[in-house]
Amino acid sequence: MSPELRQALVRKAMAARRQAYAPYSGFAVGAALLAADGRVFAGCNVETASFGLTLCAERKALTSAVAAGRRRFQALALAADAGTAPMPCGACLQVLAEFCGPGLPIIAAWTRDPAHPVLTTLG
Repeated sequence: MSPELRQALVRKAMAARRQAYAPYSGFAVGAALLAADGRVFAGCNVETASFGLTLCAERKALTSAVAAGRRRFQALALAADAGTAPMPCGACLQVLAEFCGPGLPIIAAWTRDPAHPVLTTLG
């Protein structure tokens, strides 16, 4: 994946992060999931007073993609205002594993330094 494509996905994740609803944790997260056909699906976290019912950005992006008929994916970008790069929680990892192989690139960026994201894979 080219550096330009990585940065474009980070920008989309940053834009999605701005729409997050995180009044309880203050931890706003955005995600941008690149489908195999090149379409990008964005998601942001939406918290509720019952944290178990909170929707994570990653699962929101993935379920939007599935609702649009997509089942294959090329990469996932995450963005958060944190001291370290955001990583998917256990529930998100499980849902991602249902649709993506261990080689799925994950690009994790924080708002203070979006030009230097952490690159890892789902595996």
